Amino acid sequence: MAQGLVLPCASCGQKNRIPPGRLGDRARCGKCQQTVHEPGAVVAIDRDDELQSLLEGADVPVLIDFWAPWCGPCRAVAPEVAKVSARHAADVLVLKVNTDVDPTVGQRHGIQSIPTMALFRGGSEVARTSGSRPASAIEQWMTQALAR
Repeated sequence: MAQGLVLPCASCGQKNRIPPGRLGDRARCGKCQQTVHEPGAVVAIDRDDELQSLLEGADVPVLIDFWAPWCGPCRAVAPEVAKVSARHAADVLVLKVNTDVDPTVGQRHGIQSIPTMALFRGGSEVARTSGSRPASAIEQWMTQALAR
């Protein structure tokens, strides 16, 4: 998995490759020069095909926050997920997936309640948890899951 990570530009749609080891750096689009990835920022993904591409191409663990805008606990946990993303910018990619935008995402990953967080390594799910929790609890869960 040494090819890095491919993220779409929100401005022009161009796919941009972030080399391994550079996830903690700011990435700019090769076409329009807009920021594609801010270090420590949660990456919003709306489509199932984009999510699958990221999971398959990531050379770091991926934490996904499955959420919906109408969900109060989802909105409550969002700042906690952002804290985790900022603290682990160089070693974990944190994604935010709105399950209302593309229902295929929720179906493919068996999401039955939200908020649900799933942790992936090497394209495979290694752990899952549901409910709102503080950043410290998310980090503890993530650390334990990755230690297995």
